[in-house]
Amino acid sequence: MTCRRLTAYAGRNDLPMLCVHGAHKNELTVEGSVTHLALNRSPLSFRLDEDLAYDPLFQRHYYKVKKQLLEFKPDVIHITGVNDVSIIGAILAWQMQLPLLGSWHTNIHEFAASRIRRKLGFLPGNSAEKLAALAERKILDGAGFYYKMPKVVLAPNQELVDELHRRTKRVARLMGRGVDSDFFDPAKRTTKNGVFRLGSVGRLRAEKNVRMLEEVERAFIEAGHEDYEFLIVGEGNEREHLEQNMKRAVFTGFLEGEPLAQAYANMDVFVFPSETDAFGNVAQEAISSGVPAIVSDKGGPKFIIVDGESGFVASQPEDYAAFALKLYEDRDLLKKMKSAAREKALCHSWDSIFETVYDNYKETIRLDEAAKKAKKK
Repeated sequence: MTCRRLTAYAGRNDLPMLCVHGAHKNELTVEGSVTHLALNRSPLSFRLDEDLAYDPLFQRHYYKVKKQLLEFKPDVIHITGVNDVSIIGAILAWQMQLPLLGSWHTNIHEFAASRIRRKLGFLPGNSAEKLAALAERKILDGAGFYYKMPKVVLAPNQELVDELHRRTKRVARLMGRGVDSDFFDPAKRTTKNGVFRLGSVGRLRAEKNVRMLEEVERAFIEAGHEDYEFLIVGEGNEREHLEQNMKRAVFTGFLEGEPLAQAYANMDVFVFPSETDAFGNVAQEAISSGVPAIVSDKGGPKFIIVDGESGFVASQPEDYAAFALKLYEDRDLLKKMKSAAREKALCHSWDSIFETVYDNYKETIRLDEAAKKAKKK
């Protein structure tokens, strides 16, 4: 989503950009100042998530990408993670001696650890936890080595900025996320039946800690509340479990466009228990819709929320239910937080985010030129 918005920003501002990405078929298209090179993935590709795959044979497109780069003549190459497309970009940047910038988008080390814990939970003792911790360390070590290639690295929260700088000794800067506050707007609320709605938006997978929603509902049931409902937007392999174990939940599946904006606006509280998100775009979309968010103190979402003002930051598993009940029982506080959430979101536009990205492109070029001059001496 961030990459799509970046290419849209380039197009609106008539900034030349060549965007190389995976797809179902090879295709070259031009939309104004933006050229898209779509490259198909092979049958050996394996899915990493609902809409994300990795192709071990993607390097077969090397010459196609190189041909387009030679024609396009870029000033800088931007890679967006440890993925099949970006690996080609990093190789070609090195071979063609082009300045390279890298941005971090996904906490792949935490995703992998979470899945290992879930899949190997049958092992005796704490074997699964040890294997998960080992995988997390090794993947993070590998990612740190990978991000030594760029001159500048960007990350979506300050903890990651500091960690990448420590591991790579590269210039590391913040690349936050914006939100379209005109699109995600509380005015799009359509429900007026007085039901208290707890919302969730995102992939329904183990690493998102979505089973915490069950615990929140259990607390509402034990408190004797009946005028509540969970509105759960998204798909994933945890959906079936949640459908079977939650009493008052509506599952919409994947939504986008106006239906998604209306879903947010129809929520009263947003519950986002993920501990592995580098940023948490959905939490920002929620507060833009005037919905206070309850997020984890682990990962990036806690930087979006002003604890106690536009939402709450949970440090213990039981905090999610406690904070949700607090807002259910104190409607004056809920009203105040809804207003504060919206006000905070109005300060974060996508254009301001991408202006800083282009500033960092210039810094990458400057550092590359300085390094080349130093070599000549």
